[in-house]
Amino acid sequence: MDTRTNPHRLRVDRLRETMQREGIHAVLVPSADPHLSEYLPAHWQAREWLSGFTGSMGTLVVAADRAALFADSRYWVQAEAELAGSGIELVKIPTGSSALHVEWLAQHTPRGAAVAVDGLVLGLAAAQELRTALDKAGVKLLTDSDPIDAIWPDRPGLPAAPLYAHLAPFAAVARAAKLAQVREAMARAGATHHFVSTVDDIAWITNLRGNDVSYNPIFLAHLLIDLSGATLFVGAGKVDLALQTALAADGVRLSPYEQASATLRALPADATLLLDPRRVTFGLRQAVAEGVKLVEAINPSTLAKSRKTADEAAHVRDAMIEDGVAMCRFYAAFEAAMARGERITELTVDEWLTAERAQRPGFKGLSFSTIAAFAANGAMPHYRAMPDSHAVIAGDGLLLIDSGGQYLGGTTDITRVWPIGTPSAAMKRDYTLVLKGTMALSRARFPRGTPGPMLDALARAPLWAEGIEFGHGTGHGVGYFLNVHEGPQVIGKAVVTPHMAMEPGMITSIEPGVYRPGQWGVRIENLVLNVPATTAEGQTFGEFLEFETLTLCPIDTRCIDRTLLRADEVAWLDGYHATVRERLAPRLDGAARDWLMVRTEPLV
Repeated sequence: MDTRTNPHRLRVDRLRETMQREGIHAVLVPSADPHLSEYLPAHWQAREWLSGFTGSMGTLVVAADRAALFADSRYWVQAEAELAGSGIELVKIPTGSSALHVEWLAQHTPRGAAVAVDGLVLGLAAAQELRTALDKAGVKLLTDSDPIDAIWPDRPGLPAAPLYAHLAPFAAVARAAKLAQVREAMARAGATHHFVSTVDDIAWITNLRGNDVSYNPIFLAHLLIDLSGATLFVGAGKVDLALQTALAADGVRLSPYEQASATLRALPADATLLLDPRRVTFGLRQAVAEGVKLVEAINPSTLAKSRKTADEAAHVRDAMIEDGVAMCRFYAAFEAAMARGERITELTVDEWLTAERAQRPGFKGLSFSTIAAFAANGAMPHYRAMPDSHAVIAGDGLLLIDSGGQYLGGTTDITRVWPIGTPSAAMKRDYTLVLKGTMALSRARFPRGTPGPMLDALARAPLWAEGIEFGHGTGHGVGYFLNVHEGPQVIGKAVVTPHMAMEPGMITSIEPGVYRPGQWGVRIENLVLNVPATTAEGQTFGEFLEFETLTLCPIDTRCIDRTLLRADEVAWLDGYHATVRERLAPRLDGAARDWLMVRTEPLV
């Protein structure tokens, strides 16, 4: 292929022409929107449009003489393939939170030159770090416009999908109660106003949901809460009259989405505004009226929504049953079709599994794009089969399926690996080591308030003992019919902050893995709930927590190397399978129930 005709190379060239006219040496294109979301509406997918890289995380820098995409190990194989012919180099970074692009800009931008980025999509904390590095290098930072807008003639508009209410019994806490809870936190901080931009926080506070992006049931909005009411900045026509009336009853006013900045500029001089510097953009911070006192602290709702109530936890358990039923029905049909010799591809897996979930009560959609990865494709943690690039499932190998659903009563995320044909001894070894890691962390007890990153080594230890490592985090928080990835808790190699403390009611994934490029990948993932633990010492040493495993689906035992499992590990797995059988069997019949009974047979 003539790389000179590569559409992404041509777009980069067009951007450079604009940069030259405006005296800009480099443009920074983050993967972000004005809400710092993980999944972006098409309007803000500038990085993908410009580079061709479709991964959910990554940062693009286009300089006058070179262009670079910064991505972590989850995306290296994918990025190398998608960037081919674009003239954009891949810079491999150690983690998704790496700021290597900041160092790169400081080193590669001449003193006195300018770097441009749209301040409305640049996080405040990221902007502070960038400005410090560029100031030291003698480089100007321009943030008052969107450098991509002028070269993107057919840029999609903002989503217009209507909002809807998340109702009782699934919305277990009323909107008014949540607003009161936030105002109590504001009062403790001495704030008269609180501005929220993160869309999952806004959805949680207001008990509203939407369809503005794929997979997460959220909507684009900003929210300004004061001592007696609140203003929801949302697109015109997205809230019907009945919903407007319900919101007004709780003191929530509506204002056009575009008016958020103007309202911040109009705050009274004696106002004290609570802002979360990690969850608001630089452009919106700059809009705050001069003289307004700022209190920088984590959004109170971020902490509150991470701790599910007892009622919410009960709904999540029900959602896990529905999800488990769908998984069993799919796997029974899948294995029967394989036995008949039918042609099945990774796309078939996605189609069939989604169809099974769609039949379950309360199902609203997938919680992320299904990863069905056979053989070497499993070595790419964020692989996705596409119509023009996917594998037929045949021969000997491992099939990794990472999938999840959004239900009115909760959000699911599960990964299982299944043997196709005859798994090799090496495959079984990797599988068993990953399983040992999943079990080791699942069985942990720890003092309440322990930072999640401190637990990370428990899952990695069985792999580390064999000289094996994986490049992604071990666990992420999960929302309640909200984002499948939510904070503040995380289990991984993160820099510890006080807000990462593990508290009762938090739901987190446990998902260690092994990835052998060109061969196979293994990841075994369950969601767990933090619950109080009873210890022999009682509370002599304070309150302890443990994990309740929520996910209900058999873990395939055909890939296990029994010589690597201890008796206590076998007992945990048998106990888990007994629970899966007890909860799912009454909801299944026929071939799916038969499949469940076989796959939950004890190892002992």
